Amino acid sequence: MNTTVKTLLTGTALAVSLASLAPQVALAADSKVLLKVPVAFSTNLPSLGSPILKVADQLKLVSNNTLRMKVYEPGKLVAPFEILDSVSRGKVNAGFTLAGYWAGKIPASPIFSSVPFGPEASEYLAWIYYGNGLKLYQEMYDQAGYNVHVVPCGITPPETSGWFSKPIEKPEDLDGLRMRFFGLGGKVMEKLGVSTSLLPGSEIFPALEKGAIDATEFSIPSVDKNIGFHKIVKYNYFPGWHQQATLAELLIHKDTWNDMSESHQAQINQVCKASVADSLAQGEAEQFAVMKENVEKRGVVIKQWSPEMLSTFKSAWDEVVIEETSKDPFFAKVWQDLSEFRDGYKVWGENAFLPR
Repeated sequence: MNTTVKTLLTGTALAVSLASLAPQVALAADSKVLLKVPVAFSTNLPSLGSPILKVADQLKLVSNNTLRMKVYEPGKLVAPFEILDSVSRGKVNAGFTLAGYWAGKIPASPIFSSVPFGPEASEYLAWIYYGNGLKLYQEMYDQAGYNVHVVPCGITPPETSGWFSKPIEKPEDLDGLRMRFFGLGGKVMEKLGVSTSLLPGSEIFPALEKGAIDATEFSIPSVDKNIGFHKIVKYNYFPGWHQQATLAELLIHKDTWNDMSESHQAQINQVCKASVADSLAQGEAEQFAVMKENVEKRGVVIKQWSPEMLSTFKSAWDEVVIEETSKDPFFAKVWQDLSEFRDGYKVWGENAFLPR
């Protein structure tokens, strides 16, 4: 055998060997990952808790079963208010929840779930994805010392403003009420004499039933119906000035995230973006039928806040913003960035859309 033939055969053998290794290299890059995901909300709550089940199904499909999620209902693995700490410490490697639950640990966190008198979903997502929102969102967790990677993974449309046992006609009617309230809107209500508490979803109905609270807000009508607030309190107020859009987060332990292949990371990012679109569409599609049924079959009285009441809420919110920005530098940083984005967005928003 001459030298040329030997060289050709050796080169061919090497090429075949490398080719045979390629699938193994690809498989090694996408080694199997299991995310154990405790959730803050029951998965039977549409647009709020249900999206993570669809995310789990889609990730299994697009990853060819190399990236899977096991979803745990609230309290089954981790209590809702312990998800952030549990993911950061590695007790679990992921969690599905709302950033606003961490207000006691990170004052700026509610800005990344909902903002009183804040942007609707389209403007909010514009800031998150194409402004500085997502960058600041991750920075918030990093500077607070949490070992997590955050991915927006769902969004709900405007919530109801609350369920009450009697009409609220003037600011004085709020004074002395005990009410479950979420996020920065709770600070607004406290300025108006309301005693607020932040209860997880599973504890709200029992608290109403036992008289521990007088009123509550929680979510969109389809979610509130499933919990059954209408069985106890009949006056349902709109608009939800405190939560015009509510962003959900998938938290992943940062070491787990960093160990993933770029393919798995991209799959999570894109499937979660699809979940954002899907949860919003589902939320918008389902509310009007529930509202009609609430009135016709469940005895609910739908009420609109008067201009006086909305002005009262807005004035109190302006005071809260001043207080929060003066107390916490990172809150001030995020608020300034969001405010600048919204000021710019007005040029588009005020010209592009038909008046309602």
